[in-house]
Amino acid sequence: MSQQQTDPSQPVPSGDPAGTQVARSTPLRAVVTGASSGIGAATVRHLCRAGWDVVAVARRADRLAALAEETGAQVVVADLTVADDVARLAAEVTAGGPVHALVNNAGGALGTDRVEVSDVERWRRMYEINVLGTLQVTMALLPALRDSGRGDVVVLTSTAAHGTYPGGAGYVAAKHGERVIADTLRLELVGEPVRVIEIAPGMVRTEEFSLTRFDGDQAKADAVYAGVEEPLTADDVADAITWTLTRPHHVNIDHLMIRPRAQASNTLVARKS
Repeated sequence: MSQQQTDPSQPVPSGDPAGTQVARSTPLRAVVTGASSGIGAATVRHLCRAGWDVVAVARRADRLAALAEETGAQVVVADLTVADDVARLAAEVTAGGPVHALVNNAGGALGTDRVEVSDVERWRRMYEINVLGTLQVTMALLPALRDSGRGDVVVLTSTAAHGTYPGGAGYVAAKHGERVIADTLRLELVGEPVRVIEIAPGMVRTEEFSLTRFDGDQAKADAVYAGVEEPLTADDVADAITWTLTRPHHVNIDHLMIRPRAQASNTLVARKS
C-alpha cells in the first residue's frame, strides 16, 4: 500500500489490476474525521504513505498540528455536531481540490449504563457524534465525491453495530444507526460512481477509546484488555481501511468486520490469567 493511487482515466497495466503502479499527475484526496488520535490518526498516516493527499479533521487543534507536521496532511479543526463547522469544513475542503474519499471515523462510547439506569444525555451525545456527525459530513461532501468520478464513503462502525451486549445499549444503538446510514446510502447511490464501505472493528486497543468511555478511569480502561493476547491496534484497522480504498474502483467492500483472533463475539473473549 505504499504506492501512489492512480487516475482512473489512465490505462492500467494488465499485471496491475489495482492500478497502483501507474503514476498520476495529482494524488487522490481523502478526508478523515476523528483524526486527532487512534484509528483516525493511524488512517491519516497510512493514506499519506500510500500517496494520497489527506485532510485530517478533529476538534483538537494541537493534536492536528502535530499530525500535520509528521505527515504533511492538511488539517481542519471542526466539531462535526455543529452545522456551521461542517459547512466550513466542506467549503475549505472543496476549495482545495477534488475529494475522492471520506473516512467517517469520528465517534465513540460514553459509559456502560444498564438500560434501566441510563444517562439520557450520554445517549444523546453518542447519537450526535456517531450518527448525526457522520450524516452531516456525508451530506456535505457527497456532491464533491460524486463529482470526482470515483468517490468513496467509508463508515467506521463497530461490531457493536451488528450485535449487543450488557451495558452497551447506548453505544450499540448509535452504531446500529450509523450502520443503517451506510446500508441505505449504498442502495440510494447504486449506479453512481461512489462506493459505500462499512468497516466494523471489534476489540481495538487505542490510547483513548476505553479511557473516554470510563471517564478517564485508567484502571477500568486497562481491564477491558486484561489478559487478551494481541487485541487489534489502530494500525490494523487503518491498514484495512486503506486496503478497501485501494481496490479497483468497481470492487466495493460492502462490509468488513475485523476482530482479534482472541475475540469470537462481543461477549466471548479469550483471556489468559
